[in-house]
Amino acid sequence: MEKQQGNGLIYGLNDKPPFKEAFFAALQHLLAIFVAIITPPLIIAGALKLDAETTGYLVSMALFASGISTFIQCRRFGGLGTGLLCIQGTSFSFIGPIISAGMLGGLPLIFGSCMAASSVEMLISRVLKYTKKIITPLISGIVVTLIGMSLIKVGITACGGGATAQADGSFGSFRHVGLAAAVLLLIIAFNRSSNRYLRMSSIVIGLVIGYIAAWFMGIIDFSSIQSYGGFNLPMPFRYGLDFDLSTIIALGLIFMITAIEAYGDITANSLISGEPVEGDTFVKRASGGILADGFNSMLAGALNSFPNSVFAQNNGMIQLTGVASRYVGYYIAAFLVLLGLFPAVGLVFSLMPEPVLGGATLLMFGTVAAAGIRIIAAQEINRKATLVMAVSFSLGLSVELVPEILCQLPETLRNIFASGITTGGITAILANLLIHIKE
Repeated sequence: MEKQQGNGLIYGLNDKPPFKEAFFAALQHLLAIFVAIITPPLIIAGALKLDAETTGYLVSMALFASGISTFIQCRRFGGLGTGLLCIQGTSFSFIGPIISAGMLGGLPLIFGSCMAASSVEMLISRVLKYTKKIITPLISGIVVTLIGMSLIKVGITACGGGATAQADGSFGSFRHVGLAAAVLLLIIAFNRSSNRYLRMSSIVIGLVIGYIAAWFMGIIDFSSIQSYGGFNLPMPFRYGLDFDLSTIIALGLIFMITAIEAYGDITANSLISGEPVEGDTFVKRASGGILADGFNSMLAGALNSFPNSVFAQNNGMIQLTGVASRYVGYYIAAFLVLLGLFPAVGLVFSLMPEPVLGGATLLMFGTVAAAGIRIIAAQEINRKATLVMAVSFSLGLSVELVPEILCQLPETLRNIFASGITTGGITAILANLLIHIKE
């Protein structure tokens, strides 16, 4: 088929590619998102010391919920969804506050608080033009940078062997650090490749090679898994629900930032897909996409999974393949749902050693921080911006590096500000509103 004139696409938004081409395009998108979807539940389960069966189920439900969310975004139901080739998956942004919530009240508190806090993003979708004046690109950049910086601590802990290694005294051993370093170097090597398929699959390849190496080293114990067969039927509210005001506030702030990030991703997606990026059609599409972002996160909580957000990496995949057809999204959604229904997928990944995962996530979290720095660098850095950044990073990183500073605060306040992302984010919003400088 000839390329469409004007936007360089092979298949536009409403074109229906033949099965073979749609299948292949969907497979490439799947390679780009698979690791990003399963990593948050693996990190959270590792931090909360959950057993292999629970971890496997959380991984499966993350895939299943991402499939449902992607279908809603691509299909668009009334005012819900973008109607673009817009992929959703488990978000990295919530990992820090979710781990804090899990330490406080386990999985019921995580799922209950996430469902309640998702209403913040749904509300923002209705008043989008006003929130953009409060959550400026500078604020978004600061928060995204803090998310990456805060998560690097989680990544390096995994590289050393995680909580289990800390308990048995093997943390930081050459065996753990060497394995993590090997995975990290493999990913960097494949990412530098001129072959686009190797580059797209670099994280998957690094994890697979690391997994096999760990098996040969005797780190993986398959005997802990009783059965790999059967189906993983989704059981809504399997672990119950619990709520905590301070946790909901902390998560609500991340949902606020996620809404603005989603707006940027939807704008980029529309542009790449040859669709308008202003006017009524675009505004409806953006607000529908942000509404779906929040709704899908609430749905994910009901399905025992973690908040979902629009994946920016798929915008690059649309450019790479020249396929912007939203019908490809249906194939991606089907892949994700099917993978989520088979427990073997989640169970195999639940056994992934922490150093292998740490080697990959360390780079991924560094990339998140770098993305935040790029957002900041695109703004005018005047005296006010410098002050806002200085106070936000100072306070945000302070509670990450020395959490004991909050020990004398009332429990509710301690829980709100325990996350450097929340502390830095609230500081950035207030500082940006209150600091006035006459140049």
